[in-house]
Amino acid sequence: MTNLPNLLTLIRIFLVPLLVAALVQQNFRVHWGDTVLLGNDFFALTVFIAAALTDLLDGYLARRWKQVTTVGTLLDPVADKLLISAALISLVEIRLLPGWMVILIISREFAVSGLRSIASAEGYPIKAGELGKSKMLFQVMGVTLVMLSVRWPSIRPWALASMWGVVIFGLASAVDYFRKFWRKVDTSIKLRRRRELIQMERQKHRLQRAARDRDLVAQSGIPPIRRSG
Repeated sequence: MTNLPNLLTLIRIFLVPLLVAALVQQNFRVHWGDTVLLGNDFFALTVFIAAALTDLLDGYLARRWKQVTTVGTLLDPVADKLLISAALISLVEIRLLPGWMVILIISREFAVSGLRSIASAEGYPIKAGELGKSKMLFQVMGVTLVMLSVRWPSIRPWALASMWGVVIFGLASAVDYFRKFWRKVDTSIKLRRRRELIQMERQKHRLQRAARDRDLVAQSGIPPIRRSG
């Protein structure tokens, strides 16, 4: 049965297509007579912030109510990446962000996810560090400022500066993940190599002992005892 934290995660996933449509369809307007009550920019911003809030809420509720599940653990990072990736790609489509910056951010997400999957499969999962935990907050702040720059172009330099911060912060957290991964892999390789050397040394000692036994038997002239099968 789906609990509330998992339901919030699913809602975040379902909001992604609505966010993309709101950003790309720039002629969307909600009118009251001749007055525009809601434009696509504010509607998209509302959807994005609502989806981002579900990310904070589902984790908090899952821990508070002790409803952390395997499904929720798997879906939550997927939902986060879908939300941020969809928002960034849509902002590139409407010429608010440079494509190379978005490619760098999304590539970082896939690289770190792949790294953590490999580490988990090898039996040493990498927990999110402080940089990784704060990354989503910085991304939400940066995307929010870029969306606000649609209505207020004067804040566009600040919006781009915040996205530069997202890139730098994301790369720093990626380096932290790779450092943890390499340290764990290096330790694992050293332990495996040590076990192999110990096994080789034991095999060598067994062979040497068997050779000495054969030499002693040959020198004594006593035929070796044959065990009946």
